[in-house]
Amino acid sequence: MHGEQMAEDFPVVSLDDDALEAARMLAARRLPGLIVTKPDGSPYAVLPASQVVRFLVPSYVQDDPSLARVIDEPLADKVADRLSGVKVRQLLPDEPREIPVVEADDTVLEIAAIMARLRCPLVAVLREGRIVGAITASRLLELAVPQ
Repeated sequence: MHGEQMAEDFPVVSLDDDALEAARMLAARRLPGLIVTKPDGSPYAVLPASQVVRFLVPSYVQDDPSLARVIDEPLADKVADRLSGVKVRQLLPDEPREIPVVEADDTVLEIAAIMARLRCPLVAVLREGRIVGAITASRLLELAVPQ
């Protein structure tokens, strides 16, 4: 089985899309992440849902998680405040990362190797430089692990 056969339709957002809308998409569809594209539609990065959660939690709480217990501040109340006016590009990690992409004719093992090396929950599948879908880690396991 090859990449294109495993690929599923998957939402794509651009670097300058609204971060709150991206977070809503992640939440509503329970996605592991989103594919982020450059303005020309080519893949730029994967935005894992965990990175959005990281953006929502203040750095002082990340540094000292015990503070979360004493601060009576529901996360849901702060989501819109924290993401208001923010673009998707601002949610991405500062350090550049390799773009998690595979080719349409890559094998299951090639795809698994890239996903494992990059520790990414999904990869974009390309055919002739265009995104034709994505493969999530759960989809890969579904195909690889016998029921």
